[in-house]
Amino acid sequence: MQSCFVKCIMSTIIHSNADILNMETRYRAAFINTLSGFKSANLIATIDEQGQTNCAVFNSVVHIGANPPLLGFICRPDSVDRHTLENIQTTGVYTINHIHESMYLQAHQTSARYPKHKSEFDATGLHPEYINGFKAPFVKESAVKMAMQLKSILPIAINGTLLVIGEIQSVSLPEDCMQTDGSVDIEKAGTVAISGLDSYYKTQRLAKLSYAKPDSMPTVIG
Repeated sequence: MQSCFVKCIMSTIIHSNADILNMETRYRAAFINTLSGFKSANLIATIDEQGQTNCAVFNSVVHIGANPPLLGFICRPDSVDRHTLENIQTTGVYTINHIHESMYLQAHQTSARYPKHKSEFDATGLHPEYINGFKAPFVKESAVKMAMQLKSILPIAINGTLLVIGEIQSVSLPEDCMQTDGSVDIEKAGTVAISGLDSYYKTQRLAKLSYAKPDSMPTVIG
């Protein structure tokens, strides 16, 4: 056992902060973007005041809080046109749509830099869907989709990015994906995960565990 441990340690690569900063730009971006592990894979869909739709893949959607129900995502610096951000700032609404395993190719293609007058829906073969009069389009092919109202845009001074925070206005998802404790079975929904900017993964749940308490180890409950 000890020799195996030593062998594993000897094969480990250690990068210092200086090593990381000296990496080639795209190499460093790929390296850092994958270090945080699997991330959520979502399409954020918007519309401008002239009715032009936009749809873009994001790997940074995160839970902010449940009361009120808030989700956030990161926008990179405004070095190039950010149609998603522009539309959200103008209209105050957008949708977040899980990427389903059947449409990850089209979803990834939305990361191409199309001009503003070219809708990613048209370019990729995805379809906009309008639900209950909400102004922003949903992605029809997505199984789990949320209508969002913009609440805050917080600048992150250290690197010039923006944290966009919205409140969930409605959720559409398959009925059989709702569990008795309120959680959503996203594996049953066919939602995929993403690593970095370009690697997509199907998921497999290991176990659902009991609430962790300091005097006992958790047990498998599902």
